[in-house]
Formats: sequence, C-alpha cells, structure tokens
Amino acid sequence: MAESKKVVIVGIAGVGKTTLVAKIVEILNSKKKSVSVHSFGTIMFEEAKKMGIKDRDELRKLPVEKQKELQMMAAKTISGFNDNVVIIDTHAFISTKEGFYPGLPYHVLGELKPENLITVSARPEEIYNRRMKDSTRHRDIISIENIKKELAVQDAMLSSCAVLTGSPMKSVLNSEGKVQEAANEVINAIGL
Repeated sequence: MAESKKVVIVGIAGVGKTTLVAKIVEILNSKKKSVSVHSFGTIMFEEAKKMGIKDRDELRKLPVEKQKELQMMAAKTISGFNDNVVIIDTHAFISTKEGFYPGLPYHVLGELKPENLITVSARPEEIYNRRMKDSTRHRDIISIENIKKELAVQDAMLSSCAVLTGSPMKSVLNSEGKVQEAANEVINAIGL
C-alpha cells in the first residue's frame, strides 16, 4: 500500500469545515481510497476528560502549558494512523486569554508531518449566520469584524505552517450551497 498522506484542514467555527470534510470523504470513498478523519480537538478532549474537563469548549480556557501537553498527545495519536488519506480536522489557532495560541505549533507539526495544508473560509456574513444557528456548541458571540480578524489570523498561522513544513497550502472558499465544488478543489490540491 502507498504511504499514508496526512492532510491538515483548518477552518474557524462556521466555515462549514465539518460538512466539507464529510463530502471529501464521500468522494474519496467512491474512488476506493481509505480515508480517516481525526478531529484534533476531540482527541485532545478525550485526554482532557481524564483531568476532569467536562466540556470540549473548556479546552481553550486551559492554561497554554496544559494545551501544549494535550496537543502533543493528540499529535502522537494521529501520527499513528495509516489510511491512504488521513484528514486532520483542526483549527489554526485557539483564542486564549494570553492571545491567539497556534493550533499547530512547531512541535506538533514535527510529529504530524503533514503533506498538505488546507484552509477553509467563507464570507464573514455566512460564517456569522452559521454560528448563530449552531446550538450544539457554547461559542462566544462575535461580530463580523472579529470574524474577519479570525480569518486573517487563520491565514497567517497556516502560512507559517507551510513555511515550517515545506508543505503546500491551499485556501478554499466554502460558499453556501457550493460544498461539492469546494470538496473537488481540496481533492485536486492533495493530488487525488
């Protein structure tokens, strides 16, 4: 079997990343590719539950040092998966009281060794509306101006990851009703 291809896909809350990843998996499965998707935050949360954390949204409120530990545990777990395509669903940054903390710091990138970096975005107004409709999470209320800032920070963080890893970075716009087009763009970018 060919070597596993690790693909990092980042997107701020409300860009439709979960829907997009599901469409990518559907398409790749139809092409007989083995694909696994691993939510970085979910793996971190599984470890954090052992420390008494009860809600995934509490992770970003942990001290940065504790977040670093959890990130490395998650990276070690994910680096062991060997499907044709291993999709790492994560965020480029975490908003902490100290400021924006990288979701993919150097030590995590070194463990994951991603071949492709994908950043998913949408129009700020679409993101705002999607966040307002999502009752499944405890998200902070945010303005469209702050969403624009988050998109800029996301691009800056992932650009840095591309420089550090030597991996190509692709920005994909996930517009309302255009998930198929966005999925095809990602699949083409990763060479499948």
